[in-house]
Amino acid sequence: MPAISVENILTLPRIPKIDRGVLKERQIRSLTIAPSGFEGEGFPVRRAFAGVNMRELDPFVHMDQMGEVEYSPGEAKGTPWHPHRGFETVTYIIDGTFVHQDSNGGGGTITDGDTQWMTAGSGILHIEAPPENLVLTGGLFHGIQLWVNLPAANKFNPPRYQDIRAHDSALVSSLDGGTLLRVIAGEVAGHQGPGSTFTPITLVHASLSPGATLELPWRSDFNSLAYVLAGKGSIGSDRRPIQKGQLTVFGTGDWIMISADARQDSNNTSLEVMLLGGQPIRERVVHYGPFVMNSEDEIVKAMEDYQAGRLGTIPVAQIPHRQSGDMVI
Repeated sequence: MPAISVENILTLPRIPKIDRGVLKERQIRSLTIAPSGFEGEGFPVRRAFAGVNMRELDPFVHMDQMGEVEYSPGEAKGTPWHPHRGFETVTYIIDGTFVHQDSNGGGGTITDGDTQWMTAGSGILHIEAPPENLVLTGGLFHGIQLWVNLPAANKFNPPRYQDIRAHDSALVSSLDGGTLLRVIAGEVAGHQGPGSTFTPITLVHASLSPGATLELPWRSDFNSLAYVLAGKGSIGSDRRPIQKGQLTVFGTGDWIMISADARQDSNNTSLEVMLLGGQPIRERVVHYGPFVMNSEDEIVKAMEDYQAGRLGTIPVAQIPHRQSGDMVI
């Protein structure tokens, strides 16, 4: 799991010590296990938010852990062209490579530690596919795709695309030097990530060395979620066990605590966790397939606009992909 790494974590700025006498630790509200499924043309995913009430997730709508899968030659898969409206897709690649293209002219190749941030807004068509060399030779593929809701006032904003390279992320160390934090968006203890968002959020990939403990300040007006990508550990001062594929929803407070087990499985050298949270939008959410709107009428209009070709035009020069007539999410 390369993503973004450093030669010497001790050279990075550190998260300050938590004042436990003043600040309140966030307690666990729920622990759920992500079920497995398939997306697009058939690549494996874990549905990270399955079974969690939308009010707990707000402003997030959906998150898939894509892979972790080792493709044989000819097996790598992506998605066909499909539409989106009313939200943002954030694709973070940990291992492997994905190629993105959209009807607004955005796109490019994202690989180890890169993030593509696509604001669908009023509507867009896009495709995500493995590069030709990955299809031919096979190889490891692993990442996440997160859907961030847009407030009603921004749902019809013009589409935009952010290409966030691995080296753009802010790198921070935990106080004990045992955790590497990659701040992709938002702010952690004064360290700002590069992602530009309509809704205030924080998105962090944390790698905890065996035996390390992370005590991390978290904005009290944000919700707080932790999803385990790999490894084993515990959550909170009461050391509730966590493992790959589990999502923790925290309650209110000012900081969170995560610890890595001293012994990890042979396949994992660390506990890998996606930390995310944001300021709830607190608006009605109607989610249907690739559209996230505020009413059923807006969903019907999105489908009509897509069928009428008003969400964009597929470019003449397009990424090759397996043919599919399905409209996917």
